[in-house]
Amino acid sequence: MKEELPPEGPPRFEVRVLPDPAEAAGAAAREVALAFADGLSDHRVFRPAFSGGSTPRLLFDALAGPAFRSLVDWSRTRIFFVDERCVPPDDARSNYRMAKEHLLDPLRIPKENVFRMRGEDAPAGAARAYEDAVIGEFGAAGFPRFDFVLLGLGPDGHTASLFPGTRALEEAERRVAENYVPRLSEWRLTLTLPVLNAARRAVFLVVGAEKAGAVSAVLRAEHARPALPASLVRPRAGSLVWIVDEAAASEL
Repeated sequence: MKEELPPEGPPRFEVRVLPDPAEAAGAAAREVALAFADGLSDHRVFRPAFSGGSTPRLLFDALAGPAFRSLVDWSRTRIFFVDERCVPPDDARSNYRMAKEHLLDPLRIPKENVFRMRGEDAPAGAARAYEDAVIGEFGAAGFPRFDFVLLGLGPDGHTASLFPGTRALEEAERRVAENYVPRLSEWRLTLTLPVLNAARRAVFLVVGAEKAGAVSAVLRAEHARPALPASLVRPRAGSLVWIVDEAAASEL
């Protein structure tokens, strides 16, 4: 099950620039609603994978708010995570904890519909267990096609927990990998590039002036560059949308 990197050449994507973080989060929430409708029409269930961090929290708050909460029937979702820090689920840095507080609990999403990465376990075992969970949901043939994948962007160009120079960037066969990040001196769990590139709809949500340099570098890159992991995300049979606020777009 070997997956090659995306072909070299100019990437195809859509960029939407919104005035501020709240407007950007609203635009991303509308993408979730569209992906939900597409998922139900295709296979009667909606299977998203969400990243963690401060920017996804804006999206979660929007989805749980009055403007969007009725647009998705969350009882018909199977929620996965793009990545996780190797910490217990009640740790303040846990992506699962943030999602629980800002999305899962406010919307009363059934626990059986949520597949969390077990960051409290040994990294290699946790990655294998999550791979098994993904296979259990999607089957073992090929890579899973999530209906919606939410991604962020770090100032260093990383996305998910795929950091420049780390081993998980080279993973071509596994769906989930443990990834040691020397710069942070910590382990992460992450979906791999072949999974991200199998998505039906991938959305980068990026806000803030501190991300402007990375946004410019990735969006202006004519070719996929491992030094900029986000530039390697190029869904083959799905859509790719960048939703950024004006501050993050200030160097475009």
